[in-house]
Amino acid sequence: MPPVTSPEEVGAALAVAQKQFGRLDLAVNCAGIGIAVKTYNSKKDKVHDLEDFQRVINVNLVGTFNVIRLSAQLMSQNKPDTDGHRGLVVNTASVAAFEGQVGQAAYSASKGGIVGMTLPIARDLAPLGIRVVTIAPGLFSTPLLAGLPEKVRKFLGQQVPFPSRLGDPAEYAHLVQALAENPMINGEVVRLDGALRMQP
Repeated sequence: MPPVTSPEEVGAALAVAQKQFGRLDLAVNCAGIGIAVKTYNSKKDKVHDLEDFQRVINVNLVGTFNVIRLSAQLMSQNKPDTDGHRGLVVNTASVAAFEGQVGQAAYSASKGGIVGMTLPIARDLAPLGIRVVTIAPGLFSTPLLAGLPEKVRKFLGQQVPFPSRLGDPAEYAHLVQALAENPMINGEVVRLDGALRMQP
């Protein structure tokens, strides 16, 4: 079982954070895996393996929900600020939630699920003063893309209208900080993609 889907492991990690800082104010969900497999490949007469699909859903979607629910439990114990605010959960979806490409059925479904649960969970946790926001990044320079040849990485970056490059993880972190500082943003999905719209 991947750590992010384990109630025990996530609970232990959150408890360490709470003990270290006295309270849990912010949880950022970034764990994710992806595969590239067609639903049915007629040339090879091969169908998408169901276990692979379930694994992606389990890590990306179920794992995200696991962290949200356990974080909310700890955040609810925080003394609220003058606005009644007790904490923020930031999830990571993807532009694939909206424009999934060929072979991305599992990945797109998992990220679409994160988008779909953002508003209902924000509504669930609103009475506790806990916000829930999702970021949907485009093409970022992450370990997932780091293994690609430089020529491919440059090509991918050129697909982004502006700025025409891969996103930097620091830009993701900057948005998390902005979301933390703006208490009115809640139940929202924010695209961080340089106006990219993925082609099939």
